Amino acid sequence: MAHIKWSDDLNTGIQVIDKQHLRIVEYINSLDDIQESHDRDEVERILGELVDYTLSHFAFEESLMEDAGYAFINGHKMVHELFVKRVGDFQQRFKMGEDITEELLTVLKSWLINHIKSDDNDYVQTVLANMENINSTKESGWLSRSIKKFFG
Repeated sequence: MAHIKWSDDLNTGIQVIDKQHLRIVEYINSLDDIQESHDRDEVERILGELVDYTLSHFAFEESLMEDAGYAFINGHKMVHELFVKRVGDFQQRFKMGEDITEELLTVLKSWLINHIKSDDNDYVQTVLANMENINSTKESGWLSRSIKKFFG
């Protein structure tokens, strides 16, 4: 299966989000690389890291939307929740011994690209405007506030 190649049309313009998306792409491409070897331990390790990283990304992304007052945050959260459930189902099938890698890769690749280009693109202007507003009023930065929100 072909790797996901990062392209400018996947950039949101929010640097930290773009870096996180790129990291998710790297995990997916690593999973793609290992699929040929049928090394279940390595597939399990990469899949676990991908899920953990994606969950933290979703939480961070949602905090940015919440801080910005994004009107459709609940719908976006629901999209995230449905995706997490779907990937959890794949993990369960994998634990039961099923070879899910190729099917999972197909889902991950199409979902991520579609999600970035449509769902994520919808909140970008609201979040960027909020970031600019915060920077212009000299309040604490959005990154600082988000880190405090997660880590106290």
